[in-house]
Amino acid sequence: MTSTELLADALAAYAAGDRDRAAELARRAGSPLADELRIFLAGDSAAPVYDQPSAFTAFIRGGGNVELYRRLSDELAARYDAAKPESLLDLGCGDGLAVVPALERAAHTPARIDLVEPSGALLDDVRERVPAAQCWQATAQEFLARDDLGWDFAQSTFALQSIEPEQRAEVLRTLQPRTGTLVLAEFDVPEYAEGSPEHLRSLAARYERGVAEYGADASLVAQGFLLPVLLGIVSGQRRTNWEHPAEVWVAQLKTAGFTEVGVEPLAGYWWSPAVLITAC
Repeated sequence: MTSTELLADALAAYAAGDRDRAAELARRAGSPLADELRIFLAGDSAAPVYDQPSAFTAFIRGGGNVELYRRLSDELAARYDAAKPESLLDLGCGDGLAVVPALERAAHTPARIDLVEPSGALLDDVRERVPAAQCWQATAQEFLARDDLGWDFAQSTFALQSIEPEQRAEVLRTLQPRTGTLVLAEFDVPEYAEGSPEHLRSLAARYERGVAEYGADASLVAQGFLLPVLLGIVSGQRRTNWEHPAEVWVAQLKTAGFTEVGVEPLAGYWWSPAVLITAC
């Protein structure tokens, strides 16, 4: 068996609740990701993924994310200049890695900027970098429960995937009448039956590529971010991501009431190709 096949079997064992067999299969696989999985399984693995902001920061500011976010910020800046919105909303802004450079590069600055992020540690960083913005520590669901705000331009960059699909559908329905244009950056992921051997092999191969991009930070990124996300997908416990092919995002947006939805390629990436989805 190849290391990818052994690692996929380790993920299946983990999903079945057999951590010892998962660790043994990871030992036999002997790849960088498998070694990190074995270390992870030897710990208590109880901390929520975003409780380790240093790991997320190392992840988001390294590897293929450097080029991905450069392109993303350039695209957003160009759209601010073209549309000249007077109000801007960013749902799930993180520490501002996308929105801050976009605002700096754009000639046009919206008069009102609302930045929404559930992590207080990440929001503190972006608050310092965009002092004119109103910063809200809240989930998208909590924030949109307000009934007194609307925006010319709304964006969410690799954040709505973190909302369970039924709740996300409600977020999109709530947002549709309150924004002129919505831009999403997401990944056009391949579609598999979740938990199938093909799905697990694909996950193992793609996460292996991801870990390989981080050099000296590989263990920090794997232990504090990538493995909690991966094992949440595999087991359904403490899951943090629900991703789809681009065509499914388009269908969700149209169901929410957006009538014009387009998809453009953004960048290649170890996980899946990144795309920009524009809805109005």
